[in-house]
Amino acid sequence: MRVTKAERPYVISQNGTGAAIVPYAMRHTNFIPRAGASLLFLISLSFISCGGGTIAPRASGPEPTEPTAGSPAPPAPTSGGSSKSTVLANLHQRGGWTGYALLPADNYSICSTCVPSGPQATWSMVQGVNSPALTGNATQFEIGGKTVFGDILWNNHLIGDLSSQNLKDGKKTLVPTLHNFIYEAYFFGSDLSLSQALEFDINQFFNGKSFIWGHECRIAAGHEWDTWDNVHKHWVKSGIPCNPKENEWNHLVIEVQRTDDDHLVFKSITLNDLKSPVGRTDSPTARKDWYGVTINYQQDGNRDQAPYAIWLDKVNFTYW
Repeated sequence: MRVTKAERPYVISQNGTGAAIVPYAMRHTNFIPRAGASLLFLISLSFISCGGGTIAPRASGPEPTEPTAGSPAPPAPTSGGSSKSTVLANLHQRGGWTGYALLPADNYSICSTCVPSGPQATWSMVQGVNSPALTGNATQFEIGGKTVFGDILWNNHLIGDLSSQNLKDGKKTLVPTLHNFIYEAYFFGSDLSLSQALEFDINQFFNGKSFIWGHECRIAAGHEWDTWDNVHKHWVKSGIPCNPKENEWNHLVIEVQRTDDDHLVFKSITLNDLKSPVGRTDSPTARKDWYGVTINYQQDGNRDQAPYAIWLDKVNFTYW
């Protein structure tokens, strides 16, 4: 019997790239795997040699490097989520993004031979787009290729190892103090029905622990939000609808928390001003070789791997 993407069993593997990759299979509670994004949790990409794509017009780009003198200055505290919060604003306009192909033949691990020009998977990231845009400076993410149900993941190391925001936290005094995170983005698609799923993840690593707040909006796969079960390594149905609007800007706000006793709390998902409490808690898993906070954005291909583009604008990350 032909196993579809929505039926494939799913395991998490942490390869030499430092990326914990969740191949497609287990994507529901009830242990009913489903289609949707394959979740890659960035830990350290300094060893990747797959030619991960960066910002167009490069066909491929280098691995992330340590910030240089030209890196942005560390942000000052703002009034974001609390009086002590800090906002990293307009991240879609900034550096640090790297793209990777995740294909079924590789069990959705990082494709070591893929390049943005294909042919298995194609992808591009173009910054400085003035239309469609809210700020006059949006970023276009596009995927395609010949391999059906192929995914493209972009990640950005924000704090800690390989920080793109000049927040290296060399003395390891910042990351362990962070308990609250907000991932905010506006996204636009002219044919959202071509997307199997869109994924937005927040990841924190310290003291040998891995905290993965994975969120995916299943579109072709069912118009529902799922969150990631760290312990059992599968997706959990939330019961929260995900029906983004085509040819309009959709405003997404994801709020999560790490408790004082180191449990994950999936607090809420707000889409187009409709705030839905998630109210799910989880436990971390062991991970000793990475330190920091990262975010992921991912687009999943459908059964035809039809090419499609998504534009992001006003991508902000708040922490305290």
